[in-house]
Amino acid sequence: MLSPRLQDTYRFICDYIAQHNYAPLLSEIASGIGINSKGVVHRYLKLLVSEGLLTIESSKHRGISLTPKQLTDNAPPHYRLPLLGRIAAGQPIEAIPNHDDIDLSEFFIGENRFVLKVQGDSMIESGILDGDMVIIEKTDHACNDDIVVALIDNDTATLKTFRNNHNGSITLIPSNVNMETMVYSADRISIQGIVVGQLRSYR
Repeated sequence: MLSPRLQDTYRFICDYIAQHNYAPLLSEIASGIGINSKGVVHRYLKLLVSEGLLTIESSKHRGISLTPKQLTDNAPPHYRLPLLGRIAAGQPIEAIPNHDDIDLSEFFIGENRFVLKVQGDSMIESGILDGDMVIIEKTDHACNDDIVVALIDNDTATLKTFRNNHNGSITLIPSNVNMETMVYSADRISIQGIVVGQLRSYR
């Protein structure tokens, strides 16, 4: 069984590669798992290599590669919370003593998914606030009214509602009346993913 720290390291590497299409550096892994020592990260990588989960080409920049073997038996259990029923926003309703469990991983975990922390208030009218976490499914295309991660001019990434116009241009629409809708030629926009979920902590 892998230790929780090794599981965190492996999952960070998987998510990083899914998001960027290249492997993280030792310093990026250290930052991603919340430690300061690249030496400790190097030791973790050696252990993951010994488990058959990674290969490393030391002569290659960003030389970490995933192997076909997947982390399954060592994966943490699904996280579940009890579903106790429905609650009305107006009149109280009767509590339901018998309940099912909700598997949170079914809502958020999936192939080609990663998390971004929202900065700014351009999507507040869609209920996405500064500091929220959004779950992104990596894709290079989107449908009208999807909330997308769009890369503008291969330089600036933004979270906006997507609209494909009849003339071939693309509109990126903020959900904030104080911000302007922007229209771009299609060659200036690269879709990085679409929002499929959202997380917010009140504590």
